[in-house]
Amino acid sequence: MDGALIELILANAAFVGTHFAMSHPLRAPLVKMLGEVGFQIAYSLVSIATLAWIYFAFTAAPPADLPGSGDIGWGIATLLTLPAMVLFAGSMAGNPALGLPGSEDMARAEPKGAFRVTRHPMMWSFALWALSHMVLFWSMRTMITAFAMGFLALVGAHMQDRKKEVLMGDAWETWESNTSFWPRLGSLFGVGTGPWAIGLILFVFLSWLHLPIGGIAAGIWRWF
Repeated sequence: MDGALIELILANAAFVGTHFAMSHPLRAPLVKMLGEVGFQIAYSLVSIATLAWIYFAFTAAPPADLPGSGDIGWGIATLLTLPAMVLFAGSMAGNPALGLPGSEDMARAEPKGAFRVTRHPMMWSFALWALSHMVLFWSMRTMITAFAMGFLALVGAHMQDRKKEVLMGDAWETWESNTSFWPRLGSLFGVGTGPWAIGLILFVFLSWLHLPIGGIAAGIWRWF
């Protein structure tokens, strides 16, 4: 295997591994040692450093060494990206997983919007985004990085459930009983006009931005 791809695998493993370690087994001892603010600074620095490593390893790897899935792949990727943006937009309000004041009350309330689809709309938005890149089958560097990000999102969501059960007790158990881990995509059209409006704006803008940043036309812009 190309040396740059090996480095990219290591970079992604470092990013995913440090996220899991610092969010779960190492969080309590690090908070005790550094304090909550110090821990957040350390967490951010480690995340930035490992993400920068991914960036430089990604740019050093071959850009298009797989055959690709053609227009069919681009069509599927486009269709996956739109619900990802809608779920992401819908995850920003009323999300008890964010640890904001009133989280327990949010968890005991009737699920609304994107939370009727899944209790982890943000994580699933990242997973769908990752899958949209994998179906393109464009390059090994994309497959490696997209797989790592999708793995982080979904395994992280599962681990978040276990952690929230301890931290929030019956409030989170109520939230789990009223929501689904796996997305009920049939409920996507009932998330409300707000998430759809913001999601569509993000979809159009970010797919347009793909060309100047990534050098490849994506989304609807690929056919215009």
